[in-house]
Amino acid sequence: MVLQQQTLFLTKKIDQEEHPHDFIFRSKLPDISIPNHLPLTDYVFQKFSDGDGDSTTTCLIDGATGLIFTYADVQINLRRIAAGIHRLGIRHRDTVMLLLPNSPEFALSFFAIAYLGAVSTTANPFYTQSEIAKQAKASATKMIITKRCYADKLTNLQNDGVLIVCVDDRDEDASLLDGCVSFTELTQADETELPKPKISPEDTVVMPFSSGTTGLPKGVMVTHKGLVTSIAQKVDGENPNVNFTGDDVILCFLPMFHIYALDALMLSAMRAGAAILIVPRFELNLVMELIQRYKVTVVPVAPPVVLTFVKSPETERYDLSSVRMMISGAATLKKELEDAVGLKFPNAIFGQVSYNYCPRTFTTILFSSS
Repeated sequence: MVLQQQTLFLTKKIDQEEHPHDFIFRSKLPDISIPNHLPLTDYVFQKFSDGDGDSTTTCLIDGATGLIFTYADVQINLRRIAAGIHRLGIRHRDTVMLLLPNSPEFALSFFAIAYLGAVSTTANPFYTQSEIAKQAKASATKMIITKRCYADKLTNLQNDGVLIVCVDDRDEDASLLDGCVSFTELTQADETELPKPKISPEDTVVMPFSSGTTGLPKGVMVTHKGLVTSIAQKVDGENPNVNFTGDDVILCFLPMFHIYALDALMLSAMRAGAAILIVPRFELNLVMELIQRYKVTVVPVAPPVVLTFVKSPETERYDLSSVRMMISGAATLKKELEDAVGLKFPNAIFGQVSYNYCPRTFTTILFSSS
């Protein structure tokens, strides 16, 4: 990562009089100004609201279709979807489950829910019916936004009064399941009908579920303040921990329902004004073709993906020289594998990211490598 060497050296400051048992470690760099009084949506799009950013720049690219959303498109669509969700009865602090693969609809829905002051709980669309039901019950889910192909697993929840919204399939012959609402209805709502809700920084904005290292998944209540702080620690300040810029094209095939892709990629990239190339799942040749076509500059990965790149001779067929940074997370990557993948991406530097969950927030630690 682009980190100055001095960020790796911390100075220890001990206040013996006021805090005799506290050990406070401070960087030699200035403190980051964190506007954690702002709701998440206001914070992420702050530069465009303040006139510092160009809202006509690309925000989301759908790798499956080539459809492009500018930052202006994203902001108007999220407000329309928020109005549509509100019209269906979702209110401040209600929970909406996102049961979606990587897609622009995932990103737009997440921001719409946050804008409304409601709570997103993200779930793997390949969960079984019982796994989905358990998370829905634990999070008090009132609405689920999903694709039609997963809606059959939601029948029991629908019978219990949970509202199901289905993203329209590209297959025009597919019919909407009984009792489901079309996602298109949300996107066609009148955003002027929804006054901007009053949101407290202490309100929960997302409730991902994590099993940690043992046991069953448990909900983690992350506040607007906590998530804003987490993003600011990565991309704000004079020496950002994750050096995303407005010129970057960031590849996202890692699951957006996981906090790694949600926070460290999607939200951090949008705060920086970068473009996000969304891919539903990892397919090696497709990913390399997209890197070449869109001149991708940042490739976030997990160790199994790194191993796939290293072992494949197909990498020689594609121009991967645009990649300037590769970030690995979800598990520790051995130095030998890091060195091997560096030969495939000759202009990229490498970093690793890890998460430490706390009850209402979490931290990210990025380890730089040369």
